[in-house]
Amino acid sequence: MRFQLLGPLSLHDGPESVVLQPAKPTVLLTALLLHANSVVSADYLQRAIWGEEQPATAKAALQTCVLRLRRLFTKHGVTETPIEAVPGGYRITAGPHTLDLIGFRERVRRAAALTHDPQAELAALRDALALWQGPLLANVRSDLLHRDEVPRLAEERLRAVERLCGLHLRLGRCGEALGDLWEVTRAHPGHERFHEQLVEALYRTGRQAEALAEYRRVKEYLLQELGVDPGAALQRLELAILRGDTLDAGPAGEEDGRPAALPEAPAAPGPEEPGLVTPLTPVPDFTGRAAEVAALTAHLTADTAHRPGGPLTVVLSGAPGIGKSALARHVATQLADRFPGGRLLIRLTGPDGRPHDPQTVAGQLTRALADRPPGSPTLLVLDDAAGADQVRPLLAACTGGAVVVTSRRGLAGLVATHGGRVVRLGPFRPAESHTLLRSVLGAERVDAEPDEARRIAEGCGHHPLALRIMTARLLTRPGLGLADSARWLGPDQAGRLALTDAPGLSVPEVLGEALARLDPPLADAFPRVAALGPACGAEEAAPALGLGEAETEQLLDRLADAGFLEEGPPGPYRTLPLLRAWARGRGRAPTAPASHPQAPDPAHTGRCPHCRTARAHRPELPRPAEKV
Repeated sequence: MRFQLLGPLSLHDGPESVVLQPAKPTVLLTALLLHANSVVSADYLQRAIWGEEQPATAKAALQTCVLRLRRLFTKHGVTETPIEAVPGGYRITAGPHTLDLIGFRERVRRAAALTHDPQAELAALRDALALWQGPLLANVRSDLLHRDEVPRLAEERLRAVERLCGLHLRLGRCGEALGDLWEVTRAHPGHERFHEQLVEALYRTGRQAEALAEYRRVKEYLLQELGVDPGAALQRLELAILRGDTLDAGPAGEEDGRPAALPEAPAAPGPEEPGLVTPLTPVPDFTGRAAEVAALTAHLTADTAHRPGGPLTVVLSGAPGIGKSALARHVATQLADRFPGGRLLIRLTGPDGRPHDPQTVAGQLTRALADRPPGSPTLLVLDDAAGADQVRPLLAACTGGAVVVTSRRGLAGLVATHGGRVVRLGPFRPAESHTLLRSVLGAERVDAEPDEARRIAEGCGHHPLALRIMTARLLTRPGLGLADSARWLGPDQAGRLALTDAPGLSVPEVLGEALARLDPPLADAFPRVAALGPACGAEEAAPALGLGEAETEQLLDRLADAGFLEEGPPGPYRTLPLLRAWARGRGRAPTAPASHPQAPDPAHTGRCPHCRTARAHRPELPRPAEKV
């Protein structure tokens, strides 16, 4: 007896098959099989079955669904795929002979090991793709599974089809490739690699006019639907056809059959697009974070040879200015040898705090990855994600390697649906702050006033952004003593931590912009929560916020997810020292001058130079420097 997931969910026993009826146990079985041999949390199963608005009896109803599913197994004689209740959820055990999804992935892995024998690899891929039988999960009624899991499965199939067609081209079987390519290009009109293969196959079979017509068709589609031009590989292919170049099959070492006649060229954004995908550059004077560097390196260099699906993913989260981007870039530069496909930085949010259009980002990333050698792992840093929905399409575009996502938010939803590890950053440890001061200011200057150096670090809340700003001020004032700077800074003067010639290197600027991203109730609540002290729970915060404890708990949890609070239930929520000092300073802001505008523009999210509020009254703001 085996299960079929790659189509309508069904049970097969030799020639006999049973398509399961659309019902809650069917959704439960699907969610378990999609994560076979792993623990699936009860919360995820409940959301898969009932969605976000779950009944009050969802926990008991889930247990009932499990019992009904076990009775169904008994009825059909299923014994090799048991459902186990384990701490935190349930687990189903399956293998390649009992679940077609595992069998597909095993055959694809087997094919990948046969790159030295294209004929054998082609046969193995055909064998794997034969397991796909009709529309995915057509009888499974679950918005969550269709939204999050079906695209991932479809992407796995498309990668195998792309590889299969590439092998046909490599072996000179262009006519055999056309059948598959006509189907996938019409079903997936935005997948440029399939169009590239189709144009090449048509041209190499002597159908030059049809090849050029297909190029113009996909060009028109991309311009009308996405507002972008075809990628560099397609453009070079068109030029080769117009010149009448001979496109021979790729050499024996070339894995995807991409024609040798097409030279490599760096991807570039369109003339009106900002450059959102760029090569990673090293971080100057990076210090500290030894434990976090080790953890992130271990996650990114884990053995992924048998990892199914998309890339290995690590979420790097923490408060504004805590050093997420710097850590990601630093670790990425240390791992050049492990990622021969390159390391790219993808900026997901603009300098005004607004997320970039996902289609624009995906288009630039697809072009940047298009010409990279297949089988060469690439490391992507998706920087400053505003939410999981920004990240999911980009994970689908990355067929291997690893991805680091930096975000102020925890992105628990992304981890729940796509897996991955999480590294949460806090302030520096005192020893790390001291090391940073000695590294940047010089050991002689810091060792001459060790107590004052400690006071500066404490005044900065051991916050990396604040320390970077303070060391930059001291470097430009070499005659200034650390004692004078410590007195000037004071324990709560977060508002002074700014560089006049770099608006992006400013604690009020960075924290104000982050606060402006929040919903108004959260932005209004944070200063009142911070005023309660270093730590508080819902019981203490409820009177200050004028809310009930349940509403307060929800609000505090959202502030923690946004990076403004740390930890939470069952312990108290904590406010980082720098954020607490900044919130106190906002309450003592000076009165605005008479010329100060009274009605802020709610659509603008910069900062006003007079009131230092989170919303600006200036029509234009200078572009902030790169985040620390």
